[in-house]
Amino acid sequence: MNLTILVIVGSVIVVGLAIYAGYLLVKLKKQQALVIRHQELAIEKRNANIFENVNTLCMVGIQGQCDLSEISIRVYCIMDYVQGEQRIDFEKQFPAISELYHIVKDMPRGEARQVMPKKERMQQNLERTKAEGRLGDDIIRELTTLKDMIQPLNQQIQIQMV
Repeated sequence: MNLTILVIVGSVIVVGLAIYAGYLLVKLKKQQALVIRHQELAIEKRNANIFENVNTLCMVGIQGQCDLSEISIRVYCIMDYVQGEQRIDFEKQFPAISELYHIVKDMPRGEARQVMPKKERMQQNLERTKAEGRLGDDIIRELTTLKDMIQPLNQQIQIQMV
């Protein structure tokens, strides 16, 4: 009789532990799903912020308020941080912006440019100006296309704690 009671008590303990383990497993899966959803929302919010900044840069470039070389550097670099399905391949979709970026990306800017010898600075100015002149109209068209393309993607995501 003692043995039967011990077997029953042992079985109850094993069944109880199995039920508790199942409960913890379900809870873990829910938590993992919640973490994945939060990551997706964070990526969407980050992308929306990037698109808002790129939209502003596109407007500045279209209106001629900044050099196209500076716009191409900023837009190309910022769009490199877009994640997920909204990522854009600049080399294929925006070849003029990409070409100008690759021409001017290694040219010094700011203080580094000021300490360069005048002849070298003028040489780079000439190269940059020629590239901007040659690609200018295409870049304006591409900026307009990019602006129209990211406009529907630029939505502010409200994150709620679940």
